[in-house]
Amino acid sequence: MSNYRFGIDIDGTVTCPTSLLPHINKAFSCNLVLDDIKEYDLTKAFPVSAEDFYKWFKIAEPEIYATSPIQADAHAILTKWKKEHEIYFISARGDNVRDVTLQWFIEQNIQYDHIELIGTHNKIQTVKNHAIDIFFEDKHDNAVSIAEELNIPVLLFNTPYNQQPVPNRVIRVNNWLEADAWIQYSFLSKKT
Repeated sequence: MSNYRFGIDIDGTVTCPTSLLPHINKAFSCNLVLDDIKEYDLTKAFPVSAEDFYKWFKIAEPEIYATSPIQADAHAILTKWKKEHEIYFISARGDNVRDVTLQWFIEQNIQYDHIELIGTHNKIQTVKNHAIDIFFEDKHDNAVSIAEELNIPVLLFNTPYNQQPVPNRVIRVNNWLEADAWIQYSFLSKKT
């Protein structure tokens, strides 16, 4: 069986989509839960200016990433996939958090072939440059644009903030077990 190159987003995909909420709730004295987040732009969920949020986030970013919990079953499934496939993490995080990101992967004991922190949500060129065969994402517009422009399947991890319609090549999954089942039964079985 030939191996494939899996491209995987980090935040909200490998890490829990709730990772930011305890930090936001503490800093802004709110009580947000994931169901309150209906858009990827978090400032739409509570009264804060985009400028104030960005200033806070730049300061809080390293601590948020250092303490982000991993999603259930992600470690076991990524470990299994790594035995047969190449794992490329492609994130909108910037190079300013490279050390904290690499340290998190060490602490979580997640093996990979490559991590790219591109500092932008536009991942199409990076996914193309690395010849990714399938991508895993939580941001709706990223999933749609990668699937449509690169003609590869994208597994979109379901969250309250990504409920817009999706094209055929974007497959919704609720968790890592569903992602693995789709890989085994719909992706790999058709490729061999």
